[in-house]
Amino acid sequence: MTLRFHLLTLALLVASLNLPAYGQSLLPARGSSLSLSDDSPAAESRDKQFEELAAEVALLEREGNVLKRVIRLVRPTVVHIEARRDGEAPAVNQKPVEEAGSGVVIEVGGRHYVLTNRHVIKHSSLQNITIRLDDGRVLKPTQGWNDRETDIAVLAIAAQDLVPARLGDSSKLEIGDFVLAVGSPFGLSHSVTYGIISAKGRRDLQLGDDGVLYQDFLQTDAAINPGNSGGPLLNLRGEVVGINTAIASSSGGSEGIGFAIPINMVMTVAQQLITNGSVVRAYLGVHLDSSFGAEDALRLGLSRPSGARVTGVNPKSPAEAAGLRIGDVILQYDNIRVEDDDHLVNLVSLTPVDKEVGLIVFRDGKAMQMKVTVGNRADMKPLNPAPRPQ
Repeated sequence: MTLRFHLLTLALLVASLNLPAYGQSLLPARGSSLSLSDDSPAAESRDKQFEELAAEVALLEREGNVLKRVIRLVRPTVVHIEARRDGEAPAVNQKPVEEAGSGVVIEVGGRHYVLTNRHVIKHSSLQNITIRLDDGRVLKPTQGWNDRETDIAVLAIAAQDLVPARLGDSSKLEIGDFVLAVGSPFGLSHSVTYGIISAKGRRDLQLGDDGVLYQDFLQTDAAINPGNSGGPLLNLRGEVVGINTAIASSSGGSEGIGFAIPINMVMTVAQQLITNGSVVRAYLGVHLDSSFGAEDALRLGLSRPSGARVTGVNPKSPAEAAGLRIGDVILQYDNIRVEDDDHLVNLVSLTPVDKEVGLIVFRDGKAMQMKVTVGNRADMKPLNPAPRPQ
């Protein structure tokens, strides 16, 4: 599905309608009469005209069938989740409070799990969570884990003939790529919407009471509404590239600004939850300047306003061992260009503990390379006074 397709669609429609050239009037000239007899379908074979129309529409349908094929492939992987809140006895003739959301089935190590958002199931124990498959079956999760700092949850399920989703690579997404969102908006399970990636790297969203510390959201204009949370965002290959999580809205409904957690980030967290039961995060041991901007970068001699400036180095930390100093600007981390301090925080937090990574650091007007072996965040010693830690 490309720009070429849309231009082709427009051209075919114009040709089939036999519209006049740009600037010509659709109305008859003043004083002339309008006759339907010459060009009327009654003047020639209607069957022939229907055949010609069908041939032209077939070209459009051939392109449109891509979406239909994607939807047929992914529907069996998407689930509807109902989570009844623990400890809330319903009043007489009143249903208990339920959270409704979505999820997607994945396979890890030969077992099946459902990915969803923590906020969908956070008030519910396993016995109060119901998972409805596309084929109508109802399951109960056998185990569950969640990570508050990313709003990711994983539910273990067991059943025959489960269909796991195919996972994509969210690092390859570009703004303008076409995507589909599948989920249960307002409880309407397996609803499909369509749009594009509108932006990447949204990291300053205010999300609920819990907050989400590690953010790197994809933004999309595919309609996302309450109940879509936890459902998949898919590319046109039918691969999951994100988990739909939030919307920006003044009305409570979709206004064309939705957010999804990139699937690479989701799976890094999910695999740790499945393997360890919790997430172990890495750290550098530096503190960063959250106000570092374009003017600061230019004043230091940088050609572009990017990177994260170090304002503190923890004693006996990986950063100190690597030789990082106050005033350094970290431009690149593990071959990835650092956009800002939030970006660096995310990159470090998703790095396996004890991994050696390369840095490019700007110091005294020059870029220099160094290596650092990240540590376990649980071992991080505080620095007082404490500016922004990482």
